[in-house]
Amino acid sequence: MAYITTLDSLAKTVGTNRVVKGKAIVSVVGDPSLPPEREKEFRKSLVKKALEALQTEVKEPTVFST
Repeated sequence: MAYITTLDSLAKTVGTNRVVKGKAIVSVVGDPSLPPEREKEFRKSLVKKALEALQTEVKEPTVFST
């Protein structure tokens, strides 16, 4: 499981092995301050990082950053 969140310590507490750092609590998988095309790229990069995290073997909770 890979979890995209800004609350990585909470994700680890509930047993998530792969945590991908999101942007902000109010906009985890987006950045409304960016122009639409750049925000789309930002969202894609988070999803790609989550997919990479899923393919990574981990033995303990790991935080992945973009």
